[in-house]
Amino acid sequence: MEASAKINAKVHDKIYINGQWTASAGAGLIDVINSTTEEVMGQVVEGTAVDVDKAVAAARAAFDPWSNTSVEERAKFLQQISEKLSVRKDEIAAIIASEVGMPLPLATAVQAGLPAVVMGSYAKMLPEFQFEENIGNAQVVKEPVGVVGCITPWNYPLHQVVAKLAPALAAGCTVVLKPSEVAPLTAFVLAEIVDEVGLPPGVFNLVSGYGAVVGEAIAAHKDVDMISFTGSTRAGRRVSQLAAGTVKRVSLELGGKSANLILDDADFDKAVSSGVSNCYFNSGQTCSALTRMLVPRSRHDEAVQIAKRAAEKFTVGDPREGKFKLGPLVSATQRERVIGYIKKGIDEGATLVTGGAEKPEGLETGFFVRPTIFANVDNSMTIAQEEIFGPVLSIIPYDDEDDAVRVANDTVYGLSGAVWSSDPERARRVARRLRTGQVEINGGKFNPLAPFGGYKQSGHGREFGKYGLEEFLEVKAMLV
Repeated sequence: MEASAKINAKVHDKIYINGQWTASAGAGLIDVINSTTEEVMGQVVEGTAVDVDKAVAAARAAFDPWSNTSVEERAKFLQQISEKLSVRKDEIAAIIASEVGMPLPLATAVQAGLPAVVMGSYAKMLPEFQFEENIGNAQVVKEPVGVVGCITPWNYPLHQVVAKLAPALAAGCTVVLKPSEVAPLTAFVLAEIVDEVGLPPGVFNLVSGYGAVVGEAIAAHKDVDMISFTGSTRAGRRVSQLAAGTVKRVSLELGGKSANLILDDADFDKAVSSGVSNCYFNSGQTCSALTRMLVPRSRHDEAVQIAKRAAEKFTVGDPREGKFKLGPLVSATQRERVIGYIKKGIDEGATLVTGGAEKPEGLETGFFVRPTIFANVDNSMTIAQEEIFGPVLSIIPYDDEDDAVRVANDTVYGLSGAVWSSDPERARRVARRLRTGQVEINGGKFNPLAPFGGYKQSGHGREFGKYGLEEFLEVKAMLV
């Protein structure tokens, strides 16, 4: 598909409740902005708390019959959804390239491809999952937690929805989804697919809108049994506060400030270049991005030169054309936020190696930011401690291995990390010392069956694979 063609603005003037496209209780519409052209590319309903009440009531009514369907029946639906996501992958990729700014080839593989893979993985896993076991005189059963509220972010707008929806449905839960209002359009594609495959009414419900209205109504709702939230740590705290009123279960995947720890015996060309690519993936709009590069003090300048060469190969331009390596950020707000951090790095004394706060040459329209590198960064600086969510890399020198581990762990976050060494056993030993939910060793690739989630203020709970499924299950012991 040639996605550089203009996507016609689509108005989604209804939400999806109880198996039907339904008018909202409110009359507002939210504009969805193309991050490259800054034009309106679509509109979605500005949902209300009344809409949430209706969606939760539908999900509650559907829970008993859905939770009692067979594993085979649930797996069949998941597989059908997976297949139809694959059929529409070009459409999905084109939407997300325009909404979020990821270059089209990557959007096709990741933003459109991974959701279909993850949905299909639960269809395959479900028949093999052990929902019961005997422990002495106890029969231990795992049962669906109930009605789940899913609140999802804009950076991987469909992938993060499916990371919650697939295991929730597999477990036998019913769902009320609030996608990000910044990039909501593929959630409506998913709802169309759900409707097409004939998922029973009320099992999946979609209410678009703002977090302060729809998100808060879901989090506080007395008939929602669990919240699964991905977003900022600040928003995660608010969700937790609201959910505490009814003591509902909360799973949070929040921010990160992940360290890429390059040991003195690593292949520096490979490790540094790979680290730059990781940091800039999706224009840096990735919670697990390796935004702090830790290098031996004696090899700091060498690493800086390698990183500079790698960064300056990142061409910036229209993501829909498929020929540039870096697209825009998602919004004007996000661009201003990132530029503010770049200015802060300069003000606090870090060395600007490449990039900067100025607009990329020739790109007056669109939310573009120059791929930026700072060197001689102290880990106490703002750019080393706060999540920037843009293409900004901080290179931090360390003295020895113990100092490197100390610096890596010196953050409120603990979502991801990386270790590079020519000695795999040394890399694993160091990886065990990092207080983070995921560690890439010598460039280890993403595994959709491995657990993903954070330590500390990066959240709690895990997504993907059997670990993701278990988040949506209660455990009951029946004693005989």
